[in-house]
Amino acid sequence: MIAYLSSLPGAITLGIIWSIMALGVFITYKVLDIPDLTVDGSFATGGAVCAIIIFNGGSFWLGMLLGFLAGVLGGLITGLLHTFLGIPPILAGILTQLSLWSINLKIMLGKANTSISARTSTVIFSQLNIPDALWKVAVIVVILVILFYIFFGTQLGASIRATGNNSKMARAQGINTKFNIVLGLMLSNGLVALSGALLAQYQGFADINMGRGAIVIGLCAVVIGGAITKHISPNFLVRMVGVVVGAIIYYFVYQTVVFLGFDTDLLKMLAAIVVAIFLGGPYLYTNYISKISRRFKNRKLVEEVRQNDRD
Repeated sequence: MIAYLSSLPGAITLGIIWSIMALGVFITYKVLDIPDLTVDGSFATGGAVCAIIIFNGGSFWLGMLLGFLAGVLGGLITGLLHTFLGIPPILAGILTQLSLWSINLKIMLGKANTSISARTSTVIFSQLNIPDALWKVAVIVVILVILFYIFFGTQLGASIRATGNNSKMARAQGINTKFNIVLGLMLSNGLVALSGALLAQYQGFADINMGRGAIVIGLCAVVIGGAITKHISPNFLVRMVGVVVGAIIYYFVYQTVVFLGFDTDLLKMLAAIVVAIFLGGPYLYTNYISKISRRFKNRKLVEEVRQNDRD
């Protein structure tokens, strides 16, 4: 039990790091209402760019900035494929993701992974000092949440939200929906890549496969966060905080199942099952459970009426 409790700070740190990626998924999935599969590629791109910058003696701040910009560029490509070439967003994301696989290999000079020195003078934080990493990444997430809350409260941010809510009505109001979609995808993948850059520093290396399954983790965080905040408030800030909490809860569950000896090869499947339950739960309740409940209540009412007639 002590070993489990001692592992929780690391799980919280990982959850907060991945919550930045989940915020990017939140922008596309909830704000723009677009399924973007670029995530798996742009996450690794952010880590690869940051790792290669630090590996060659550059600043970790420069690594994170360039990692963010690389993700922005990936989102731009997906956005242009969708808006100007008319390719469906899912396919556009897949095409960009496939391209980023090759690009990430080139960034890391043909190697499948790039190691980063774990010295605190080289990286902003590392696994060697989890308490230090925890508060630093928490501060970063708080700043990002505040900045994006302010941004989505501006006229441009509101127009992006209007585009995702009802694109036809937004166009009728003179909003350039194509521009908003491209901008939203750029911001989303920039956040995803930034998360990848932070994870590369935390774990001490960047790997070509580090983004595999990232979209599932992001969806888990978004869906869990939505379930938590659904009955609290529709406020945009509350929803973003819910996404962060959802990512932390996901890694709590992840750490727990690992501690209990669950087969780690099945963890991706477990994440997919969690997403399916949260996404399909409302549908099952509306179409099956609620109907059965109503039928049961109606039968009970009929029986009571019949009993009253007999009396």
